[in-house]
Amino acid sequence: MLNTIETYLALRRATGFAMSNAEYLLKSFAAFAVERGHAYVQTQTAIDWAALGPSVAQRDARLKAVCRFARHIRVEDVRHELPPANHFGARKRRRPPHIYSGTEIGRLIEAAGRLRPQGGLRSLTYATLIALLAATGLRISEALKLTFADITSDGLLIRETKFRKTRLVPLHDTAAAGLQRYLKRRGPGSGDDPVFADTRGRSLRYIAVKETFDGLVCKVGIRPTSARRPRLHDLRHTFAVRALQGSPTGRNRCGAHVVALATYMGHVNIYTTYWYLEATADLVRDIAVAGEAFMSEGRLP
Repeated sequence: MLNTIETYLALRRATGFAMSNAEYLLKSFAAFAVERGHAYVQTQTAIDWAALGPSVAQRDARLKAVCRFARHIRVEDVRHELPPANHFGARKRRRPPHIYSGTEIGRLIEAAGRLRPQGGLRSLTYATLIALLAATGLRISEALKLTFADITSDGLLIRETKFRKTRLVPLHDTAAAGLQRYLKRRGPGSGDDPVFADTRGRSLRYIAVKETFDGLVCKVGIRPTSARRPRLHDLRHTFAVRALQGSPTGRNRCGAHVVALATYMGHVNIYTTYWYLEATADLVRDIAVAGEAFMSEGRLP
């Protein structure tokens, strides 16, 4: 079974998937199956192995990893059984994001500009990072991996991130100007030097950025709209929502706008972009206006 798993992993990686967690899970399952004397996927064995996970969500993820593998290999060998993917009944719950207002983002940037030590580069680094995330919707991992060589006249070159995709992210003139002001203060650097660095010149660590951001959220008094506090990742949700609000009218033009948004955000399909959208008061109002126009005049704006 291990040879079959290696072939499956190689094929999936060739199409852009990292498969690091899948590799760990499938090899663990293979060892479990071999101990039972099984050379093929068997439903009960897969369920028993998945049941070793400490939570329902993890048991569900373990079983689904085997199901994806079994579905692939059964095309060539039906001796592999296909376990029921929903055996554990886990459902992925979407946490409602906090959509930051323009005022809230401005307060966060201003508070970052007052970080200690006063007059040091740290305050400008965090203010620029937060502003860039808000203006581009970049994943925080993408922003922290930026190097001087990735800043081009056409925008930011985001290299081989999720699904091993590389894309160009154009910047608005104001965002480009702000980034250039920061780089001028940051000082000259070589192509491989990180754009956002700590006091030792190393790329900022995610945990440090998260802790600093959480502190800024509390400091400026941003109140959560759900049971959980606003997150750093919610800046990406905010960007997607604001981009949708700026969509041109008309079904065809709006559809093209959303496709462009998905590409800009680095998504492999449009369904992932939908995950980032949230029904805000402004969006609901626009929908209501469009619905009223359609009902009264038989047209969409």
